[in-house]
Amino acid sequence: MKDNYGRIINYMRISVTDRCNLRCAYCMPDEGIENIGHDHILSFENIERIVKASVDLGIKKFRITGGEPLVRKGIVELVRKISQIDGVEELAMTTNGILLSKYAEDLKKAGLDRVNISLDSLNHTKYNKITRGGDLNEAFAGINAAVNAGLTPVKINVVAMKGFNDNEIIDFVQLTYQHPYEIRFIELMPVGHANAEQYGVITVDEIKEKLPALRPANQNEGVAEIFKYPGAKGTLGFISPLSRHFCGDCNKIRLTADGKLKPCLLSNAEIDLNEVLNQGNDEKLKDVIKDVILNKDEKHHLDEGAAPIERDMNKIGG
Repeated sequence: MKDNYGRIINYMRISVTDRCNLRCAYCMPDEGIENIGHDHILSFENIERIVKASVDLGIKKFRITGGEPLVRKGIVELVRKISQIDGVEELAMTTNGILLSKYAEDLKKAGLDRVNISLDSLNHTKYNKITRGGDLNEAFAGINAAVNAGLTPVKINVVAMKGFNDNEIIDFVQLTYQHPYEIRFIELMPVGHANAEQYGVITVDEIKEKLPALRPANQNEGVAEIFKYPGAKGTLGFISPLSRHFCGDCNKIRLTADGKLKPCLLSNAEIDLNEVLNQGNDEKLKDVIKDVILNKDEKHHLDEGAAPIERDMNKIGG
């Protein structure tokens, strides 16, 4: 389905929980968060209803997110149910990887196609600091489990932060010589507590300046620009939501764990689906989703002084 600006909207990100087994410093405040009550989290049944309605409108790609989706009880069964819905062409997941060594094989058997794994440092001490207690060994065990299970290509998401991990860019590049990963450098976005002053933004252009031998990989990855070093097994992706608007190529909408549909990550606008879900009228549900797509803004306005995003990323869906 096309929105009013001619963009084909064929991708939905579904947050299944705001809970996480890590507490990344740019994602949550020091004191932690007050979790959404279980009574306000979308049931698997309602998630299925939303997916079915969305497929009828032309959405074919779905990504399960959190918080950390693998802490949601029954997540493998949800993957199985979504993957079996007629019209779902791709089903992926974004995870921190900590629990992947436990779930990777079952997720693949249930119908998950691939994973993106969040990994902001290759240094054990810095990883522990940024995640407030995470173990880098467990994250890499999850990456290896994903590869062995066939949840590939594995994409590793690196939020680039000046003064924190900008001195590790070459280390991440080296991984692409050893493994067929796609390392994706993402600009730090002002979402909730990501405004924290201790982490500065490093732009995609600044990262590229450190990598003069890059060559375009000539492949399409949605909003990511894809490059490669000669002889490398993997690729490098660059995602620049702030320094270079890619809004004209945006093809997605987001569903939060508490049933709000967000047409844009970098906007506070959201539409509550709970009332129409409670009515049990799936045709009306489809109409509401259609209306959200049609009224999706042409672009975000953060670079024009718009209000910062109020919700933290764990409550929106990474």
